[in-house]
Amino acid sequence: MELEASQTHIHQQLVEKAAKGDSRAQTELYRLYSRAMYNTAYRMLQNPSTAEDVMQESFIQAFQALERFNFDSTFGYWLKKIVINRSLNQLRREKLIKEKEEDYSFEQEQEHGGEDWSAKYSIDDIKAAANQLAKNHKMVFDLYMIEGYDHEEIAEIMNISASTSRSQLSRAKRNLKEILINQFEKSNVRS
Repeated sequence: MELEASQTHIHQQLVEKAAKGDSRAQTELYRLYSRAMYNTAYRMLQNPSTAEDVMQESFIQAFQALERFNFDSTFGYWLKKIVINRSLNQLRREKLIKEKEEDYSFEQEQEHGGEDWSAKYSIDDIKAAANQLAKNHKMVFDLYMIEGYDHEEIAEIMNISASTSRSQLSRAKRNLKEILINQFEKSNVRS
């Protein structure tokens, strides 16, 4: 019984020191909890590198909010809730990105009578073409297609209306297609 109280006290001292920015205490907390937090993230995400990223981000979030930790629960329980929430957010983001990719692919097929023109180009070609878009179009394109924000969120971020976000995304897609087609034709002429 005395050992349990002593261990709880050690963790409390570590948490209190870590909350004050003590890097040794933060390192020790990381050493004590990282494996369990990685396992929690991995069970949910089924991807080692994504689980590692989520675990690292969770520790960063926890250390930044540590001064608000009030010992109503154990540090491990509190940290595990952060890991679970970040894992759920990651799963939602991945699902949203996948849905957006499927929507985008479907839109391209519709525009070209069933032909998926985006399959003709590499990711690097698409990224290079996207870098040529007008700044506001590129920002909306990136926020919607890559980051997974919806038009209402983009409107808030960019201080524009949701309908402006929709029209800029539409223009971005149209311009991206033109840029890719022009570059593809130029490379075919040179070949």
